[in-house]
Parts: sequence; C-alpha cells; structure tokens
Amino acid sequence: MPTAARLAAALFMAALAFVVSLQVMPLMPEGTDFGYFVHFNVVLGSMVGWVYMGARAGHGFVPSLNNGLTGMALLVMGALFAQGAWEMFRLANRLRYDGPFEAIAAIFTIALEYFFVIAVPNVWATLIVGGCLVGMLTERAARRWS
Repeated sequence: MPTAARLAAALFMAALAFVVSLQVMPLMPEGTDFGYFVHFNVVLGSMVGWVYMGARAGHGFVPSLNNGLTGMALLVMGALFAQGAWEMFRLANRLRYDGPFEAIAAIFTIALEYFFVIAVPNVWATLIVGGCLVGMLTERAARRWS
C-alpha cells in the first residue's frame, strides 16, 4: 500500500545511494568502467526504502534509527552482492571459471574485495549518518502524513 513514508524512504535512500556511489567511484582502480553503477545503486536504494523502510515506519525515534541503519546495511549488502555478481558474469564470459560452483563462489569473493575497497572512514561515515537521517526523515513523513 503506497504511503508517504514509503515514498519518503524510497527518495531518501535513493539519494543516499547516489551520494555514496559518487564517493566509491574514486576508490576503484583507475580505468574502471562503471556503466550503470550509479543508476543501479539508486534504483536499489529506492527499492530498499520503499519495500523495507517505508513498511516499518511510524514506531518512534529509536526504531527509526534502527530502521535507517538496517536499511543502509541492506543497501550495502545488496549492492555488494549485485556488483559482485555482475563482475562474475563479466569474468565468466571470458571463460575464467572451470565450473558453476567456482563462479558462484567468486560472487562472494568479489563482493568481499569490493567491501574492503569501500571500507574507508568517509564512506562509512556517510552511510551511518545518512542511514540515521533517512530513518528519521521517514519517521517524520509517517507521522506527518499518516
């Protein structure tokens, strides 16, 4: 059911995904082709906001912080998994893997490598503060327009 909280969460999580994606791009190796990296992360952020965060809004201040931090964690894990899977498919097309199980295991290995690339203080500060702000703004929208 569409609500103001779902819309607010979707918009604010998309904005958080956009900002963090722009912060992550300089951390990647030079010459990396990002393609739809930012676009995909923005869509993923809006989906996390709409499906997860918007449905859990309206329960108070502390739950809103928990909602924002959990939504941020879902965004990060989803993006790492999706980008790892995309890179695995790119490498699989070059016949890098001997079998399907090796390719599936590579998704998690690549995602872990990407995690260590983004494990810098400015990215995590943006994620944590942004997640809390998104949670509070979603709560505010739920209280104001419900």
